[in-house]
Amino acid sequence: VNAQSKKVGRKSPQQWNIVVFIADDLGVKDIEPYGNKVVRTPNLSRLAGESLLFRQAFASSPTCAPSRSSILTGLMPYRHGGHGNHAAVREQTRSIVHYMQPLNYRVAIAGKLHVGPEEAFPLERVEGTNLPEPGFEKNPGLHYDLEMGPVDKWLAAQTGKQPFCLFVADHSPHVIWPEKPEYDPAQVDIPAKHIDTRETRVARSRYYTDISKMDRNLGLLLQSLERHGLSENTIVLFTADQGPQWPFAKWSLYDDGVQVPLLVRWPGVVKKGTSTDALVSLTDLVPTFVELAGGKAPEEIDGRSFLPVLKGGRDQHREEVFATHTGDGMMNRSPARMLRNQRFKYILNIAPDIKYTTHMDRATDHDGGREYWPSWLQASFTDPGAANILWRYHNRPPEELYDLEKDPHETRNLAVDPAYAKELNEFRTKMAEWRRTQGDDATGPEEIRPAPAGNKGKKPLVPYVF
Repeated sequence: VNAQSKKVGRKSPQQWNIVVFIADDLGVKDIEPYGNKVVRTPNLSRLAGESLLFRQAFASSPTCAPSRSSILTGLMPYRHGGHGNHAAVREQTRSIVHYMQPLNYRVAIAGKLHVGPEEAFPLERVEGTNLPEPGFEKNPGLHYDLEMGPVDKWLAAQTGKQPFCLFVADHSPHVIWPEKPEYDPAQVDIPAKHIDTRETRVARSRYYTDISKMDRNLGLLLQSLERHGLSENTIVLFTADQGPQWPFAKWSLYDDGVQVPLLVRWPGVVKKGTSTDALVSLTDLVPTFVELAGGKAPEEIDGRSFLPVLKGGRDQHREEVFATHTGDGMMNRSPARMLRNQRFKYILNIAPDIKYTTHMDRATDHDGGREYWPSWLQASFTDPGAANILWRYHNRPPEELYDLEKDPHETRNLAVDPAYAKELNEFRTKMAEWRRTQGDDATGPEEIRPAPAGNKGKKPLVPYVF
């Protein structure tokens, strides 16, 4: 690191800039660096060729706001308090701003925010980076785009006197996906857990179009860094908040919901085009950034620095990772907890008696399920495989245990297999202890509380866009 610092005229490793690009609702299997053969992500492929690729990176939650709050605080959802979607973190919660500013870092965000309150996340905001999509100016709803022009101007204004940590948070490929797909529906791949209908293929082609749209924004960011002479003294990370809005992904604790891409480009330090199986959590970003900036990682958070992995000294990090799912208001009321190591995954469904539902099968005001769900229902009456998929979607057992080496798609629940009683009991014990340390004693869905006095439901506790 010191040699590279001298090369770029820096006095110490504390002065490395950090840029984090966060995709919104992106499946780890749905980009070229992780093996997808259909979607086109040339900028991600380029970045992967210059980066260390993490094959085992996980979000703290399969839902936007809890996950983003964890990314910025280094705390798991029950520790920071914003474990339900659109919920604010607890008062006095510290975020990356509070850790990096004393190290002389400028901490800013462009694009989607979706965390709050302001006191916990006093990030500098790059104004003008959230724009309604053309045609939706009067009623944007979920139709927002990341505008990269202001990001380019912000980067151009960096003089080099103060290092920066910049988060660039895209709105893609979060629904609503582009109406006109760039992909042929007949050519897209359909996951084994999905029902292959014409409507599914059209929706998936739209989802892939949004991924390519996100990839173009990443390309603009990389071009800006090069244009303003920042590439050689800036660490670039690419990740996502959680998996995509598809069944058995977002709002679930299966790998498609919580496994995320993680690419790290660190010129002169990270060996280009390499990969690791080190098990990491996105809560680990905060302490890693603090340490590479020359500070001491805070001990009171859940995250652990994986700086040794980045420097090539280790290829292991955690023995296990956790994730939690609370819900999304009244739309999703099936809370769960996950414990995962390199081979096994354990899921505790806290309220299995409640029928599992999400925006995908219930929301009627926007796409992201409503456009293909009726075709799934229709298929279930004639196709036993389709009927089984729908049954599994709506019904969750009290416990789930999967051998990920033998069953990577998580289709065979071993929790009821006597041959795995030992593993099951070990996971139960670890989960109970972890929940105790988290202060997590929930036995059912989250309590829906009324808006604070004076708010009257007009101002969201966690702003979605600004």
